[in-house]
Amino acid sequence: MNSNSCFKIILLSIFLLATQISFSQKDTLVMKSNEKVFGEIKQLDNGVVKIETDYSDKDFQIEYDKVIYINMARHFLIITTEGDRYYGSFKSKRNDFSKVVIEEKTGGQVEVNLKDILFFQEIEDSFWQRLDVELSVGYTLTKANNNQQFSGNFDLGYLSDKTKYNLYFGMIRSFQESDEFTSTITRTNGGFIYRRFIVQDWFMLLNADFLQSSEQKLALRSNIKGGVGNYVVKNLKMNLGLAAGVAWAYEDYSDDLNDSKNSAEAFLAADFIIFDLGDLELASKCFAYPSLTEAGRFRTDFNISVKYDFPLDIFIKLNYTLNYDNQPAIGAPNSDYVFQTTLGWEP
Repeated sequence: MNSNSCFKIILLSIFLLATQISFSQKDTLVMKSNEKVFGEIKQLDNGVVKIETDYSDKDFQIEYDKVIYINMARHFLIITTEGDRYYGSFKSKRNDFSKVVIEEKTGGQVEVNLKDILFFQEIEDSFWQRLDVELSVGYTLTKANNNQQFSGNFDLGYLSDKTKYNLYFGMIRSFQESDEFTSTITRTNGGFIYRRFIVQDWFMLLNADFLQSSEQKLALRSNIKGGVGNYVVKNLKMNLGLAAGVAWAYEDYSDDLNDSKNSAEAFLAADFIIFDLGDLELASKCFAYPSLTEAGRFRTDFNISVKYDFPLDIFIKLNYTLNYDNQPAIGAPNSDYVFQTTLGWEP
């Protein structure tokens, strides 16, 4: 460490000591520019730290790679680039700001590099305070044939120190009038995901989902699957998770030409997110289902979305979904796709 760096650390230490009493109840951030922010740090996610201050009507969002010092007294779930998970408070080491000391709630101290912290979020004792909600809706009206389309998406998440739950639901309703009749197109999907983190970046996955699609003549396709996965890439710019396992599917059709059936499947899954794009976030998911009980059958569910964040927790999202089946129902196409533009809110 050169003399210039030592001098900066001495000055910063003096400043932090001088303000320790007056800001003892505040979280602290210090940036490379030597700016200091005091307030209540909420989380680090997707490379951005959110902090609420007394002198601003909305949260500050600070790029984490600009932070050189951090001090938080409340208890957080902390995840590192190595996949290690801790639960406790932490602050930068007094004589080496490149490292932080984590005081685990269960006792003991752990020392990690500041740049290796990938995610943190306060884990409240209350069940309701651990919930995360995302809601978006879209509506289109065309004068010709009075064509109307309504779409909506809902996602509810719950996070604890070892588990993560997601409950999601989406729907599309399209109506078009003609001189003789009104045609209706419907599509509904939803499901529940449970992840249990085992060790480092490995997790156990349980997922139950359903799909109704008038385009594919599906009155209902329900799918229950379980397996294991790993985040093979996880840093401040992107995440890539892979998973594999087995699934059981039940399919019921909306006409008399197709009989309902059960089938066993294997599955391979990939989940990819890029968030080093300013206010943009690009996310993609893909599930591949080679059948174990129907010779030659292969299905895929693919989704890609682009999300842009506005102030006041409002966002706009472009979403494309494709469902493919090489052995579809009699009289149905082998694919169904949806392109949505929705406006949403994420408190």
